[in-house]
Amino acid sequence: MIIRKRLTVGLGILLATLTAGLGSALPAAADEAPAKASPKVELVLDVSGSMRTRDIDGQSRMTAAKQAFNEVLDAVPEQVELGIRTLGANYPGDDRKVGCKDTRQLYPVGPLDRTEAKTAVATLAPTGWTPIGPALLGAADDLKGGDATRRIVLITDGEDTCGPLDPCEVARDIAARGIHLVIDTLGLVPNTKIREQLTCIAEATGGTYTAVQHTDELSGRVKQLVDRAAEPVVTPVATEGANSCADAPQLKPGLYTDRETFGQHRWYRVDVLPGQELRASVSVFADRAVNNDYGVLMRALTVHGREIVRGSESGTGRTDAISSGLRYPKAELEGTDSDKPAAETVCLQVGSSFSAPASVKTQPGLPVELTIDVVDGPDDAADVAAFGLGRGWWLLGVLVLTGLLAGLVFGWISRWRIAVWRTN
Repeated sequence: MIIRKRLTVGLGILLATLTAGLGSALPAAADEAPAKASPKVELVLDVSGSMRTRDIDGQSRMTAAKQAFNEVLDAVPEQVELGIRTLGANYPGDDRKVGCKDTRQLYPVGPLDRTEAKTAVATLAPTGWTPIGPALLGAADDLKGGDATRRIVLITDGEDTCGPLDPCEVARDIAARGIHLVIDTLGLVPNTKIREQLTCIAEATGGTYTAVQHTDELSGRVKQLVDRAAEPVVTPVATEGANSCADAPQLKPGLYTDRETFGQHRWYRVDVLPGQELRASVSVFADRAVNNDYGVLMRALTVHGREIVRGSESGTGRTDAISSGLRYPKAELEGTDSDKPAAETVCLQVGSSFSAPASVKTQPGLPVELTIDVVDGPDDAADVAAFGLGRGWWLLGVLVLTGLLAGLVFGWISRWRIAVWRTN
């Protein structure tokens, strides 16, 4: 009997221990989030013959670039996968056809071995041509695959010498792939033509152009761009609007990118439940030369074509992006017992009125960024939206009341001062 009791107690303790262990292990496993893909960066360095020029802090451009690269490599965040590609580093001859293919990956994109990467950079010597377009295409291939943040940082001292492959058109084609790859450019020479080309490359992908003339400026800016790749960002989802609402893609709350040719209208669909508010905005980017005077229109319509609300904005060539947005609150259904009320399908139409000179290519279309959000509609008097502040009525009432009170106070003070003056 005693033995049986001991066995029973022992089994109870064992089961309790196993249960506690499983109970503590299961939540931990359930709480584990999927590993986030490491951001990828590729540094593209110009090693053409002009990099021998000695005009950066008393040393050659190549020496300054190497020094900056060493400082950057020491500071790369652990989570960033980094690679290095060169252009003009191998062929010293005069054969343009050969020189314009002179680009190669010096260090593969992946976990960084700082010593190996520095050794590879130390072997570089200014050599040949400046095939920027082919180098960008090669870098895009180096970074392809996966959902990680991707960034190319181009450092050069001159224009592309390998036309007719225009590096600006190459950047637009890369952006049109919908892989969300950003190209940042750094120019070592403050030349107008170089600045225009590098600015065009950067703006085509949502990147930045920076002119640098000192070693510390170069290393500081590259460090900043590499660090920016490691920062958490919302990755836009590539979508393709339709020519009608019936064929439009169904969008959920999030950030989307698309392309729109001149004069084209794009359609999208969003479901909105009673008691919810749709908030949508669109930005169209002029990534090439366009004529002055343009606009963007965003409309919300029913599936039967009745317009609900619209937003529009116009520009005169003073900015490279133009945006507009709208809000549509759908009222609660009264007197319904349904647990799941039917959603209303809202058709979103996006259009723009850009035009361009005949010499400018219209393909691919202009970049479009679409933001969709569906939130709970205003139901509290404390919410200014419930009072129509967005339409200006509440604000107008406040201003009228304030003016009335101010007028009364001012009149009373004036009469009091006059009375005092007469008395004295």
